[in-house]
Amino acid sequence: MIDRLVLTNALREQIAREAEESFPRECCGLVEGTLSDGTAQAVSLHPCANLAKEPDRFEIDPRDHIRLLRQLRGSPHSLIGCYHSHPNGQAAASARDTLGASEEDFLWLIQAVRCDGAGELGAFVFGQNRFHALCIADRR
Repeated sequence: MIDRLVLTNALREQIAREAEESFPRECCGLVEGTLSDGTAQAVSLHPCANLAKEPDRFEIDPRDHIRLLRQLRGSPHSLIGCYHSHPNGQAAASARDTLGASEEDFLWLIQAVRCDGAGELGAFVFGQNRFHALCIADRR
């Protein structure tokens, strides 16, 4: 099971910026990286179109998902997770997030954001039908 995420400050700032720009709607995207010995290493974020009609939900465009999977074929990187924002919410997995999760060992990054800016970023891995919090380590 994954228990640690390595995430650069630049990638943290990218998620925060996307969340602020999308407010009051949720932003969303996919996380490219590697998994090894219980550690996930995020190397790139791929913003995706949010197809959800409601502002407090996210639905990643399947075309973006398939495009990234094809792009990563033969690469040392893979699709290791997704990210989205919780406008006026917390950096924690919601009941709706839990219902929408199904892939074991898939990361979920959740950015809290309010009208005055981005707040906390939470990282979770889905496994055994629930989310488990991850420690986020900085890599500059």
